[in-house]
Amino acid sequence: MNQDQLLALCKKHHALLIGNDQSVLSIAVVGAPSDELMDALRFATQKRVDIECWSQERMDKHLKLTATASQPAANDDSRSAVDLLNRSLEQALLQRASDIHFEPGEHHLRLRLRVDGVLHLLTTLPLSLAATLTARLKVLGNLDIAERRIPQDGQFTVEIAGQSVSFRIATLPCRYGEKVVLRLLHNVEQALDIHQLGMSGDQLALFGDALNQPQGLILVTGPTGSGKTVTLYSALQRRNRSDVNICSVEDPVEIPIEGLNQTQINPRAGLTFQSVLRALLRQDPDIVMVGEIRDGETAEIAIKAAQTGHLVLSTLHTNSTVETLVRLEQMGVARWMISSALQLVVAQRLVRKLCPHCREKNGVEAPLPHTLWPRALPHWQATGCQHCYHGYLGRAAIFEILPLNNDLRHAIAAGRGTEELVQKARLAGMTTLFENGCMAVERGLTTQEELLRVMGLPHGS
Repeated sequence: MNQDQLLALCKKHHALLIGNDQSVLSIAVVGAPSDELMDALRFATQKRVDIECWSQERMDKHLKLTATASQPAANDDSRSAVDLLNRSLEQALLQRASDIHFEPGEHHLRLRLRVDGVLHLLTTLPLSLAATLTARLKVLGNLDIAERRIPQDGQFTVEIAGQSVSFRIATLPCRYGEKVVLRLLHNVEQALDIHQLGMSGDQLALFGDALNQPQGLILVTGPTGSGKTVTLYSALQRRNRSDVNICSVEDPVEIPIEGLNQTQINPRAGLTFQSVLRALLRQDPDIVMVGEIRDGETAEIAIKAAQTGHLVLSTLHTNSTVETLVRLEQMGVARWMISSALQLVVAQRLVRKLCPHCREKNGVEAPLPHTLWPRALPHWQATGCQHCYHGYLGRAAIFEILPLNNDLRHAIAAGRGTEELVQKARLAGMTTLFENGCMAVERGLTTQEELLRVMGLPHGS
C-alpha cells in the first residue's frame, strides 16, 4: 500500500499518519484506536504499527498546520512562506525537536523533525513553496541567496511563541533542489550540573575525583549526538570559580558560559585547534577544554599540557573507553605519554526515555546472550499520550567510566592489546555501556528495543 492509500485509510477512520519508514508505521488517534482501524492496518501492511493517543487539542493543532501548509501559495508567496515557516518552527518547538529537515523531492517538499534522536515526518508541502522557503531561510542565516551550487552554513535567532530561539542552518545541493537542515542550538539557561547527567553514584564519584585533580587528561567519547558536549560543559561548570582560569578552544562555541574564556576556531584565518591550543597554554590556564581531538598533533599538544600542570578535558569519537586507549596510540601518541597523562575516560550514549505516564510492563523480552546479560529483561510498552511523543519523553545518558589505575597504566605502556585492557578494566570494577543500558531497561527508563537501536549488540556476542 502506497503513501496516498495509507493517508486515505487513516482519513476514513479519523486517524493521522505521522510516520512511515521501512519497518514502522506511526498513527495518531484521539482517544483509543477503533478495532476497525487496527484490522484495516493489519490487512494493509506487514510493518509494525505504533499508535499514539493524542488529545483533541493536539490533533486540532496538527491538522491546522497541515491544512495551512497544503493550501496553494497566495499571490504574495513571500508572505505565505514566512507564515508557514513560523508555524513549522512553532510545531518543532512544541514537539521538542532538535533538528528540522526541509527536503525537496520530485513532487513535493518534505518536512521532518528529529525528536529524541529519531526522525519523524511533520508534513509534506507543494514543491512550488520550496524555493521561497529556502530563500527565506537563507536570508535569516545571512547566506548567499543566489548561490545554489555549493553548501552553505550560518546561524540566526528568531522569536517563536514569545521566546528567543537560536538555530544553526546548513544547506546542501541535492537532486531536486537545496536541502536545508536547521539545528536548534542548546538553551543557554539549561542546567549544567554533573549531578543531573544521569551517572550512578559510583560513576559520579569517579568523575568528580578526576575533575578535582590539578592535572591530567579527561576524555569523553561517543558518536556525534551522544551528549558529550553537555557532559564537558557540566564538568567545566563544576570547576568554574573566580580562582580558576578556564580556557577552551571549540568548533563552534555551543554554550556561552560566564567565567570561561572561550575561543572559536577559524581555519581560514589560521585559527586551528593546534594554533589556538598552543596560544592558550601561554594564557596561564588552570583548566583547558579542547572541543575535539581530531588528529595526532592536537592529541599530543593536549597530552603534553596535561603532563605540565594543566587539567585538560576533550572529546574523541570512539565506541568505548578501552577503544580510546588504542585510538590515541593509532594517532601516533607515544604509549608512555598516554599512560602517564590520562586520568579518566567516559563513554556515553543517549537513549530515549519511556514516558512515565503511559509505560506498561508486558512480560519479558527475548533473552540476550548470557555473555552479555544473565537475566531476562522486562518488556516495556508505551502507547503514546498527550505528554509524550511515540511513547518516549526526552532522552537519558548511559555511561561507561574507566579510571586509570597502575595496572592499566603499565598495560598501556607495555602495548597490551584491547582484550587484555578490557580484562584489567573489568577487574578494576568497570561495567560496560551495554551492561549499564540493561540496568536502565530493568529500571523502566528505556526499552530493550531502544537500547539495541542505539548500541547494537556488542562485538563478539
